[in-house]
Amino acid sequence: MALTFAVLGNGAWGTAIAVHLSQRPDYRVKLWGALPETVEEMRRLRENVPLLPGVRIPESVVLTSDPAEAVEGADCWMSAIPTAFLRASLQRFAGLASQVPIVSLSKGLENGTFYRPTEVIREVLGVQRLAVLSGPSHAEEVGRGLPAAVVAASEELELALWVQRHIGTERFRVYTNSDVVGVELCGALKNVMAIAAGLCDGLQFGDNAKAALVTRGLAEMTRFGVAHGADSHTFHGLAGLGDLIVTCYSEHSRNRRVGFRLGRGEPREAVLAGPQVAEGVWTSRSVYERVQRIGLETPIMTGVYRIVHEGQSPLDAVRDLLRRQPGNERW
Repeated sequence: MALTFAVLGNGAWGTAIAVHLSQRPDYRVKLWGALPETVEEMRRLRENVPLLPGVRIPESVVLTSDPAEAVEGADCWMSAIPTAFLRASLQRFAGLASQVPIVSLSKGLENGTFYRPTEVIREVLGVQRLAVLSGPSHAEEVGRGLPAAVVAASEELELALWVQRHIGTERFRVYTNSDVVGVELCGALKNVMAIAAGLCDGLQFGDNAKAALVTRGLAEMTRFGVAHGADSHTFHGLAGLGDLIVTCYSEHSRNRRVGFRLGRGEPREAVLAGPQVAEGVWTSRSVYERVQRIGLETPIMTGVYRIVHEGQSPLDAVRDLLRRQPGNERW
């Protein structure tokens, strides 16, 4: 079936999903980037050198910085814009949205509003047919065609099945889920936990400590998600446990790298300067503000917030965490 996909956001993940989709000879793929000079360089080199080096972008992928050209004739939009820039970037597409489905690939929570990416998309573009694609899927591996499995979630079952049929391949398995809230919260919260895991590695605390951190982190994520209407089972699936594992242990993980550098004692300002976007930095602030408002206990995510945003030393944050009164592990 001939289809046209508009991929919005030419970062590592947007580039990887565009390359993935382009492997189907009956698909037409357009990749949009906000900066004309960056798009022109990618067009000239057929590679995203700064963010996805070594992955060739096929000639069939149309590279553009023109919003109208990007979405013209598209049967599906794929939004891979980082959450921190999502609202401002989508404003360029206001008035261009039709009723074609939009699949969100973004992971995070909008500061100030606490909106999930699909909520931002719905508010800015006024669309209804929305899905989210999430799970353990580092761009560095997907772009090279290595096997992966993810989950497509939508309140509309037919749309989740459509994503499964048209985006999944033998090497990119897509499962379905109806818990959009849970899948999006998993994608946001695991980034905060990955910073904590990186801190653990940077401090050289060893395997036992990291295993305990990830396990209790999953419990914390689940508690937070259920308090916001998510299904607890989602946190033990690909979007939750699966993505948590890969983000906390992989060398590709930007969020883990942030924590690792902080744990090694690098200056906070230098670590947070980039160049790549680590969504967990902003998400930790959103989560902290939320739990303070509703009175939820999230000691690991609170510790990450204090290190990243208030400058608390990693060792002091760990001491605060370990001095807490032990409780029943089911809570």
